[in-house]
Amino acid sequence: MYDLDQVLSLQHNPVAFAIPFFVLTIVLEIAALTWLDDDGVARGEKPRTGYLSRDFWTSLSMGLGSIFWLTVFKVATFFLYQWVYLNVAPFRWGTDSVGYWVAAMLALDLAFYCTHRFVHEHNIGWAAHQSHHSSEYMNFGTALRQKWNPWFDLFFFLPLPLMGFAPWTLYVCFSISLVWQFFTHTELIGKLPRWFEFVFNTPSHHRVHHGSDEIYLDRNYAGILIIWDRMFGSFQEEIQRPTYGLTYKVETYNTLKLEYAAFGSIARQLKAATSWRERWGYLWGPPGWAPEPAREQEQQPAA
Repeated sequence: MYDLDQVLSLQHNPVAFAIPFFVLTIVLEIAALTWLDDDGVARGEKPRTGYLSRDFWTSLSMGLGSIFWLTVFKVATFFLYQWVYLNVAPFRWGTDSVGYWVAAMLALDLAFYCTHRFVHEHNIGWAAHQSHHSSEYMNFGTALRQKWNPWFDLFFFLPLPLMGFAPWTLYVCFSISLVWQFFTHTELIGKLPRWFEFVFNTPSHHRVHHGSDEIYLDRNYAGILIIWDRMFGSFQEEIQRPTYGLTYKVETYNTLKLEYAAFGSIARQLKAATSWRERWGYLWGPPGWAPEPAREQEQQPAA
């Protein structure tokens, strides 16, 4: 049985082993984009949208902060998951077979799809997640722009230890998912073979997810397998180069504002709300939810 020290050790965290590859990949991407820009400008083309130094350093700071908060999340959830696994789960699977790990990855990936869809479709969840979408650039640096508020994941992952999956294996599976998702944040990889695009989340699918164009909003929530989006009606093919970022202009590179300003906005809305229906809408309604009179007033032309 694994204890907390083992769960937190680097040797059981695939992300730790992947960090050198992350660094190398970012360096290679910057070099490739610089070469493509120089070559394109020489032919009279506009430069590509590659890296902006301030944007990258913001993403890096958010990534470093997320390491701390994910560690806090592991500690906060380990004892709950372990207790459910040992005392409530009707059975416990053996972890020493390939079949177990395939099943655990599938279950974790579906749980990730559910929590990812939740944080996009409900205002309180979006406040936690919007920071990841705040960059107008799509590159491996943007993959580091992680949220510091992973608390909703607790509820969506809780059924997994109840189903008999050992908690320590879920943390490993989640780390594998994070590594996979890192490599989907790029414009340098086009569409992959059709069978691969049909089954797996790819850079093409994830570019759609980061698009702020109306056709791309709230699509392709996949972690590793895009089949969940195909099954549950949230899939969108990449048909044009997306416009990256949020649906409004982000005017700051301040990490704390990017991570927490949305919560401040919700707090002000709750304070100004005049009914419990409004409070419910500001918390659990879709991003941008507003009471009907406010919407009508916004739609009226200026005098």
